[in-house]
Amino acid sequence: MDNRGRSDGLQPQLRPPASAPRDWPAPGVDRGARPAAPTAYCAQILLVEDNPGDARLTREVFSEGRITNRLHVVSDGVEAVRFLRGEEPYGDAPRPDLILLDLNLPRMDGREVLGILKADPELRTIPVVVLSTSAADQDIDQSYHLHANAFITKPVDLDQFIAVVRSIESFWLTVVRLPHERG
Repeated sequence: MDNRGRSDGLQPQLRPPASAPRDWPAPGVDRGARPAAPTAYCAQILLVEDNPGDARLTREVFSEGRITNRLHVVSDGVEAVRFLRGEEPYGDAPRPDLILLDLNLPRMDGREVLGILKADPELRTIPVVVLSTSAADQDIDQSYHLHANAFITKPVDLDQFIAVVRSIESFWLTVVRLPHERG
């Protein structure tokens, strides 16, 4: 409730339910206060990125975003698969709501990670955004063939990179309805 339609500019007062104790709400509580908002959902994002500078910048942009989130970062494909499967040292890792995946990774290529992820019935519904320096048609086509949900070429320009990360947050964490399969 807000005071937009009121000519006196006063906030409406909450009234106690008929069954409330005489000192409702508890002494010291502002009777005109609004009920506490429900706790905001914290989006879990897995960033698979071997470039420490890109990982740091992505973390900074997400930390300044509008959506409460927790960004988990792994630097190669092997660690990404371990994280997603909850293998050590990621036994308590949450299921990500979104994966940002670089293609050119050490130890296991991002294409291979994408193939493993989309072949696994427990993991295939997690949206994957490929975020790569590549703009090669072959990489784009192969990523979509492996069921990537989006392919974004990382801009070289800092301001454009920040804008891209913000657009990922805006679209994937605000507009899109994500599957919330927790287990």
